Amino acid sequence: MRDKPTAPIVTVDDYIAQQPEAVRAGLTKLRQLVQKAAPGATEVISYSMPAYKLHGMLLYFAVAKNHYGFYAMPGAIEAFKEQLKGYELSKGTIRFPLSKPIPAKLVTAIVKFRVQENLQRQAAKELKKKK
Repeated sequence: MRDKPTAPIVTVDDYIAQQPEAVRAGLTKLRQLVQKAAPGATEVISYSMPAYKLHGMLLYFAVAKNHYGFYAMPGAIEAFKEQLKGYELSKGTIRFPLSKPIPAKLVTAIVKFRVQENLQRQAAKELKKKK
């Protein structure tokens, strides 16, 4: 949301702390939802945004001028397209308006879907290695 960080962004705590106070609670909520739905995921900063890895990249999130960007990859957008009606979408992005509560159940379901996608992809890789 800010043009230039006030200090290097190394952790998700850094990212959240450098955002305006009005959006910190929403970012913290997204973080908590992701951590609860994907407890084995590793939290990192990638492309200057909070990101989560679990057998590959799981998802990202960030804040913009008018929305929280939730970057859950194209497969999740397609799988949840009915539940996502009413939200601005692009190929792999969901934009949750800052003016509305974050849809916790929907975010949780999307994260769990992404975990399963990555686990299935990892299992397929391992099976291929055995052949």
